[in-house]
Amino acid sequence: MAISNITGAQSIIQPAVCTSTTRPAAPYVGQVIFETDTSRLKVWLGSAWSSGTYHSLSFDIEYVVIAGGGGGGAVYGAGGGAGGYRSSVVGETTGGGGAAESKLNLISGSTYIVTVGAGGTGGASGVNLASGSNGSDSVFGSITSTGGGGGAGNGNDGAQNTGGSGGSSGGGTYNSGAAGTRTASPVQGYNGTSAGTGFYGGGGGGGAGSNALPFVYDTCNGGAGLASFITGSSVTRAGGGGGSVGSTGGSGGGGSLGGAGTTNTGSGGGANNAGNGGAGGSGVVIIRYLTNDAAGLTITGGTATTSGIHTIRTFTASGNLVIA
Repeated sequence: MAISNITGAQSIIQPAVCTSTTRPAAPYVGQVIFETDTSRLKVWLGSAWSSGTYHSLSFDIEYVVIAGGGGGGAVYGAGGGAGGYRSSVVGETTGGGGAAESKLNLISGSTYIVTVGAGGTGGASGVNLASGSNGSDSVFGSITSTGGGGGAGNGNDGAQNTGGSGGSSGGGTYNSGAAGTRTASPVQGYNGTSAGTGFYGGGGGGGAGSNALPFVYDTCNGGAGLASFITGSSVTRAGGGGGSVGSTGGSGGGGSLGGAGTTNTGSGGGANNAGNGGAGGSGVVIIRYLTNDAAGLTITGGTATTSGIHTIRTFTASGNLVIA
């Protein structure tokens, strides 16, 4: 340990700086060292060094985590719901109208697993005129966004008429088939729409920014997506899939008339009039942090861009964020 004079009677006690292989050869009881290779502050206890206290550099990030969208239903089916949309971007909302969540604190020397959820498959025309499947969850560290609900297929036997539940829910079809239920804890999106009595066309899927539009005759458009400035410019994602019979997908990539939800937006697939439903769009994970907060660290993972004072990392496929 070194003692350095500052002014007059004032002084500062400074631990010896070394590595775990270059510790003092003849330490005294109570001597304090800081190991630069382990980031641990240790004390000589007379016979051995203490296990030490780990000291790390941490910094806050904002995130947008969007799950895969649900697939659309087959043959006069319903639109798929958008994947769950969770956001901590200051001044924005999370999916379903909820307030922005808290920022995450990341620690140097850590690896964070990133999972980008796949979109659900569209329903296949044929026996029972199948419903679309739910999208898969997206995950960043402790944050999980729930896959969007699949849109119902137009099963005249009544077995396929209920939309799937998820981040945003899929629409229902054929004689008031019920829409699914959106994820509510935490809220991540909106609900799809049920089909009208006596009509074959299906309801639209819910979007991150709104419920599917009301059912009018055989037509029901998907719910709107949600815009974010996390990348430095406004981009709308996670629109609901449109129901059949001329319905359109919601803004942000929702599929229309058997079309797929847009890739890496988490949007729902569109239902079809006479064939297979569209697949849901895959999700995306985006984080950003103040560039100066991470100065001196080596960070890898995703595609890195900059915008003003921020660094943005976008994951369009599963991987790891590594902070060294």
